[in-house]
Amino acid sequence: MEHLIFRHMETVKAITEKSLKRIPEEAADFIPDGFNNSIRWNFGHIVYIQEKIAFMLLKEKSGLPPAYEELFSAGTSPHTWEQKPPSLKEIADIMEDQKKRILQLMPGRLEEQLPEPFTNKAGITFHTAGEAFLFSFYHEALHMEAIKKIYQIYRKE
Repeated sequence: MEHLIFRHMETVKAITEKSLKRIPEEAADFIPDGFNNSIRWNFGHIVYIQEKIAFMLLKEKSGLPPAYEELFSAGTSPHTWEQKPPSLKEIADIMEDQKKRILQLMPGRLEEQLPEPFTNKAGITFHTAGEAFLFSFYHEALHMEAIKKIYQIYRKE
């Protein structure tokens, strides 16, 4: 069953990576009315939360640049950025590296108890690495939908 989970991750990541490469850099910071964040923020947030779920919850070292937490963690916004964010290409490269690191670290650890249970902002508590990891696919899909909607509005304007 574990191999199916990692194949599913590869499928989800392929969809995200394809979208990330398709969107032009000039659309990355567009924030339409009714949205809090940009396309760039959503892609960076996907990467940051995946890192948190796959590595940080297991007390493993993060492979992300330190700025990712300040730029892309939950509750952040491009409206308050005080530093230059990474390009979409840089986010794509980090995402590709992250996928490889997950495939090195996670196999055999999905049933592992987290050092501390983790409760996300929606109030869902995860006790194992696998519970949190499986939730990350849902999280990624939510943000991909936001990216899709923002890009549709961008193209109309």
